[in-house]
Amino acid sequence: MGEGTFDKAKGRAKEAAGDLTDDKDLQAEGQVDQASGSLKDKAADFADKVKDTATSLVDKVKDVVDRDR
Repeated sequence: MGEGTFDKAKGRAKEAAGDLTDDKDLQAEGQVDQASGSLKDKAADFADKVKDTATSLVDKVKDVVDRDR
């Protein structure tokens, strides 16, 4: 389980606990944790796409260099 997924689950639990106890601060903290988890997931997805694109570009450059030899 990724860090973002963990934060989202933790946030849902905090928000639910806040709902049950009518604790607005705990509800808000849970919402912040969920948002933070979503951002971490999106950042990880973006980093993976950048890595894949860079790898693909390097492979294409190598193909061009090898072809010209």
